[in-house]
Amino acid sequence: MSAIIVITNVPDREVAQKIAHTLVERRLAACVNILAECISVYRWQGAVETAVEVPLLIKTRSEIYAEVEAAIKSLHPYELPEIVAVSVGHGSGDYLEWLNAATVTESG
Repeated sequence: MSAIIVITNVPDREVAQKIAHTLVERRLAACVNILAECISVYRWQGAVETAVEVPLLIKTRSEIYAEVEAAIKSLHPYELPEIVAVSVGHGSGDYLEWLNAATVTESG
């Protein structure tokens, strides 16, 4: 099992809650942290944009990343959502065992 943290930003708390609950209910994530609003500054279609966004930290396994990405894309309102994954190099053994158990379905 290889733990990862998937990061995405959404436009508001309602979307954040929907994505978080869906991922946990489908066992695609063990936990999703919905963080405080932040201000994002980025280049989009040739212009510098500023937006208030809500970051999500999604704790899951690399083995199911493709399913997590697909679920986020299906629920996300942005044309091009930020979806990046960071490998977890080290962590509490007990926590990582829980993460694994929380994201394993009958099909694997």
